[in-house]
Amino acid sequence: MVDLITTLALIFISAGAFLLIANYLSISSVPFYILAGIAVGPFIEQPEVLELAQWGIAFLVFVFGVSLDFDSLGAVIRDGEIMTGVQLLVIGPLSFGIGLILGFGSLEALYFSAAATLSSTIVGTGLRQADIRENLVHGRLAKSVHFLQDILAVVLILILSTEAFSADGIAMKLGYGVMVLAAAGIVRRYLFERLSRFSESSQELMLMTSISLLIGFLAVAEYLGLSIVVGAFAAGLAIKHDSTAHLGMLNGIESIKDFFAAIFFATIGALVSVPTVSAVVVALTIVILTTIVKPLVMIFTLLWEGYDARTASLTSLSLDQVSEFALFIAIGALIEGTVSSTLFDAIILAAAVTMITSAYTRRHDHQLYDQLLHRLVSRAQTAKIDERSRVGTLSEHVIIAGFGRQGRRLAHACQEAGRPFVVIENDPAMLDPLAEQCENYVFGDAMHRYTWEKAGIDDASLVISTIDRRPVSERILEFGLDTDVILRADDTDDARALLERGALYVVVPDVLASDQLIEHVMEVVDDPEASGRLESRHRVELQTLSDLGFSSITDEHELV
Repeated sequence: MVDLITTLALIFISAGAFLLIANYLSISSVPFYILAGIAVGPFIEQPEVLELAQWGIAFLVFVFGVSLDFDSLGAVIRDGEIMTGVQLLVIGPLSFGIGLILGFGSLEALYFSAAATLSSTIVGTGLRQADIRENLVHGRLAKSVHFLQDILAVVLILILSTEAFSADGIAMKLGYGVMVLAAAGIVRRYLFERLSRFSESSQELMLMTSISLLIGFLAVAEYLGLSIVVGAFAAGLAIKHDSTAHLGMLNGIESIKDFFAAIFFATIGALVSVPTVSAVVVALTIVILTTIVKPLVMIFTLLWEGYDARTASLTSLSLDQVSEFALFIAIGALIEGTVSSTLFDAIILAAAVTMITSAYTRRHDHQLYDQLLHRLVSRAQTAKIDERSRVGTLSEHVIIAGFGRQGRRLAHACQEAGRPFVVIENDPAMLDPLAEQCENYVFGDAMHRYTWEKAGIDDASLVISTIDRRPVSERILEFGLDTDVILRADDTDDARALLERGALYVVVPDVLASDQLIEHVMEVVDDPEASGRLESRHRVELQTLSDLGFSSITDEHELV
């Protein structure tokens, strides 16, 4: 216990110092946590580090399960299944064969393949969290792929944890795993809301309820002889994600996550040792497969599925790191003595390198696309835009970028006014609604000049962007359009900057909402009889939203 406490103390002292540097440079903390671990690695014992790494992985897997919102993933889960299938069927056998060529036996080649094939949920979705929160297509796609990969990883862990590789032994482990995951589904669907009602008066009690579920599933997994990561993953799935009703609980889990994230990444760094030449060769091979081959395969898979080149590229750049599940498998194999030190050191080194480089590629993903990937896939992108768009002969029309809540209301207003319009959208989930509700639409990337040419930008009288992503707004202004442009921004500072660059008007939703609220309040204050008219108008507005297909006021699809 003393050694474990000392190890934790050294890790957090070092992590705190490196975190100050990360905050000063305003960049991701992941590389600096890993560097902190490398710095203290020589001073701590490996058994304690391995134990901490396993628990860090387990809790972070739990957090990922909690964060899953299946409603938002539903529209892209089919494409996620295809991506995961291609990744498994192409990268898996390829990397397994390379493992055999490198001289590993079948079991070690499987460990090698897992490291090269699976991607890190913790890093991939963590770095994409803002995109996921904003409901961006590539963020939702990446999260769906990570979820499906985690299911496959759990199956692999169940198989590898079988004491004797027999059909009966594997079937028993898989059966127990299915039972635990099924129990999580039952708790999520039928019991969690009931449990939350008993503790809804206290967010702290809600947090304790969630942690108790985690402990319960870990205990069940231990009793059944399953890995703790299986229990942790099931516990996360058992907790229903509701950012409105359970905000306090989710914030509490997020705070605990930061604690375990520091432990996880620092322990990865602490496990990095001075590698042999053989380990460097193996690690370099994993890095190439993970950061180059796998993203390219995923890009062309998404292009084949009909996504635009930018979305395909940004999604694929979320998969360019070694998975924590692969690390968990490697650590377990090291403890069991079924993996050589060469392969273990190579997997750890490759994980550290790819997690660091992934933070860089996320920070510069748009530049990487514009400078490298765009030339590779732009011709295919243009063909897809032509294939999946429907635009007649138009002039003096309105172009609406984005077919979310605002975009659909604008399209409805144009229809009511008899004004021709074209909608630009890039979310495949919106393709059917576009075809049903719009006579003219372009299915393409709003950052791509050809998309606007296809929409007839030279003959348009007005461009309205409902996208509150500044890179998109700036890109539209860079086109140097003679047409009036109305944009959207999150805050007044961005709005002023966009006006200075040539926008006619910039919508700031919070400001508009405040103005409208003040207008309604003053209307009722000045005329008490206006309250009835206000209520009637509001009911009509809500009914209109319902008729346009909005399940909630937050229903939105962004275009980037």
